[in-house]
Amino acid sequence: MTDEDLRERIRAAGLRATRSRVTVLRVLHSRSVPTSHPEVHEALGDDGWDRATLYRNLVDLTEAGLLRRVDVGDHVWRFELVDVQHADDAHPHFLCTACGEVSCLPDIRMPTEGVPRSIAAGDVTIQLQGLCDACYTVP
Repeated sequence: MTDEDLRERIRAAGLRATRSRVTVLRVLHSRSVPTSHPEVHEALGDDGWDRATLYRNLVDLTEAGLLRRVDVGDHVWRFELVDVQHADDAHPHFLCTACGEVSCLPDIRMPTEGVPRSIAAGDVTIQLQGLCDACYTVP
């Protein structure tokens, strides 16, 4: 996705397409997993990014519907791009309890019989925790 494509998405969401917003969106577009504020700051390197300004941009882009804010169970807010095709399509995430790596999981279907209505309606968030392949040792 080009910077002009990112600018168009930002404008379509009702925001001004500032250099900061385009840059933040570009970083998150280049990642395939939810990314924390410190990870975005680190990805930007030594370009003089103020942490507060960066966080404000993440919040603005989230409120505009371009990003989704997720907590995968470790009390760290992470941000991920909202897919234009699937704006309401939240998906499950996996958190490695050893190294802290976060990954996106394929869609998981829950049974709808005998469960609370919110689950049957799909109004839940699925978060799995355990050991990733790199940290798991076969007993």
